[in-house]
Amino acid sequence: MQDAAVLDLGLLPEFAHHGEVGARAGNPLRRMPVRFLTVLFFAVIVGAVLLVPQASGLSWGQGANQPAVRFAFDDIPTVANMSVDDKSQIVVEGLAAQEQNAAIPLSGLPLDHPARFALASSVAGGSYPTALRCMTQAVYYEAAVEPLQGRRGVAQVILNRMRHPAYPNSVCGVIYQGSERQTGCQFSFTCDGSLLRAPAANRWHEAEGVARAALAGYVEPSVGTATHYHADYVLPKWAFQLGKITQLGRHIFYRFNGAAGRSASFSDRYSGIERIPAINFEMLRLRALSNPEAPAAIELLTPGLTVTPLITDRHAETDVGGRLDVTKGWRPSIPDPTEASSSYKQVVEQTSTAETTPRKVADSGEIQPVTKQ
Repeated sequence: MQDAAVLDLGLLPEFAHHGEVGARAGNPLRRMPVRFLTVLFFAVIVGAVLLVPQASGLSWGQGANQPAVRFAFDDIPTVANMSVDDKSQIVVEGLAAQEQNAAIPLSGLPLDHPARFALASSVAGGSYPTALRCMTQAVYYEAAVEPLQGRRGVAQVILNRMRHPAYPNSVCGVIYQGSERQTGCQFSFTCDGSLLRAPAANRWHEAEGVARAALAGYVEPSVGTATHYHADYVLPKWAFQLGKITQLGRHIFYRFNGAAGRSASFSDRYSGIERIPAINFEMLRLRALSNPEAPAAIELLTPGLTVTPLITDRHAETDVGGRLDVTKGWRPSIPDPTEASSSYKQVVEQTSTAETTPRKVADSGEIQPVTKQ
């Protein structure tokens, strides 16, 4: 019997707590009466049901004909640190990574599917718009150029995590987990500087469509209970420790081994609270500028303020008569006549004096001011 709540990750021995149950010849359990063993068994089950939830403080769901998955607090931070943004977890990159990723066989585990999740836009208490923005950001920055099925797979991973006790129970909470770090965030775009670049309008519209469908209850069946994915041009250590499900486009999807990857474990309640954390844009700029692979010609701008150029913008780059890009320091303003500059006042006074001075027509035909006698 295990005396603590356990997160069963199958092939992740460093996360699981293993116990032994005697089954060898001479085991004293074999010599006990059947009735006593039966009573003992039910006592253990009742004790686990009554005591484990109070000890862990987590809420779990009960799947059909499957026991609830148990978790230990000591395991959850370790799982949350599994990230491709942390370079120390990357074994190899580039073509070598693609070859080794292809060599990892698909898991023979059943392809379970989590229950449908739908967030109604009309009754979500204001959380829907924020959840939609977070989901759209993730689909866009993580998979904008991936095939439709691949984009849907990314959205499904987010919803799977949201329902899993090892992760936050909100859409934005899952996506921005670890974003306060300089490296090691769960979704790389939240801490690698990607947010500094304004999205392309058409790709953003497509990503929003995928996000809306996911929040309306669409389930991407091909990824099942996947909680992880990575691009095929990187190979993280944990790729060997999880169950490989499938590859969609450039992304390879994985599930937890053991009970933690079964549909019964995806039963946490949705919190209903969505928020985007404060983002340190200066930290993002410094990291992006320190990245040798970042294009030098791309100017880093603050998201939400940048004006994306359009073909209809027929004006010079510095012409404030067009749409303003306030990240350039431009601000739409009208001078206050009561606070005009001294030079402006001087011009106005000179003009006023010239217009009110009597004038006469000279013999040459020129208009000259009349001199006082």
